[in-house]
Amino acid sequence: MPVVNIQPLITGIGDRILVAEQIRQACQDWGFFYITEHGVEEQLQHDLEELSHQFFAQDFDTKMQIRMELGGRAWRGYFPVGDELTSGKPDQKEGIYFGAELDEAHPLVRASTPMHGANLFPDTIPLLRQTVLDYMNAMTQLGHTLMTGIALSLELEETYFSDRYTYDPLILFRIFNYPFNSSTIDKHSLWGVGEHTDYGILTILKQDSCGGLQIKSNAQWIDAPPLPNTFICNTGDMLDRMTGGLYRSTPHRVLNQSGRDRLSFPFFFDPNFNAEVKPIQHLSLHQNDNKYERWDQASVHEFRGTYGDYVLNKVSKVFPMLRQAVL
Repeated sequence: MPVVNIQPLITGIGDRILVAEQIRQACQDWGFFYITEHGVEEQLQHDLEELSHQFFAQDFDTKMQIRMELGGRAWRGYFPVGDELTSGKPDQKEGIYFGAELDEAHPLVRASTPMHGANLFPDTIPLLRQTVLDYMNAMTQLGHTLMTGIALSLELEETYFSDRYTYDPLILFRIFNYPFNSSTIDKHSLWGVGEHTDYGILTILKQDSCGGLQIKSNAQWIDAPPLPNTFICNTGDMLDRMTGGLYRSTPHRVLNQSGRDRLSFPFFFDPNFNAEVKPIQHLSLHQNDNKYERWDQASVHEFRGTYGDYVLNKVSKVFPMLRQAVL
């Protein structure tokens, strides 16, 4: 997979057009790429990883004190192994859902907009709250920077996405723990998470040193191992739709065969909940629908409506038991 040094996008010093060309090639050929020189402090990443280990090491009842049922329409909190479904099958992972921290006075919260509100943080790991909030803030800034590079890669004005979709992005952040299961050594029956694509525009993933992420390229599964102090970026369904399939939403999956628990930190930088997602005009003539290549035979190009419509339809299938709390 390509490795892109994005320092010129961060500092404004250097050849931003060269970076944009590298992003374009990566998005067209892979839908995934590593980034280096991203500006996110290593100490912050280390603290997040250590505190996450502490959280998941707790007993079940303690973790359930911030269970997702308590998050209501905000769709926040902890879920245990097997509760989250991918394509109808239980994932072999547990995790915590976070999002932009919004108080009750925020207009979207007052309007009872799904997936907006306050986060649930554990009293037992008090440092986790500020660490998560600091990390989400750093990643939101990084998301805006990367979208500038993606806009330039498509020969658009650099504010194309921020003007239309990400001026107030829907921020979704997950901390996942994939417990090691010895039965996955010999057979692939227990996927940490099965084949899927991401829903939005851009995912920025921090993974620990265990490995296990695989991406589908040219009908073959390719390992995406962790590289020190990098993030893995991938494009989602909405960027696939906007670009007429030029930048594909690439399927990926996880199988933990490391012999220990695996931590993963996906950060989803998505369109505003109420934004209507439309094809980019000068790319619409090049539409390339890949629905027959997808495991679900679904077309992102046939979708009409807001991003909120799209994402709610998706997440209602991820946690069927919580569906009524959100919809």
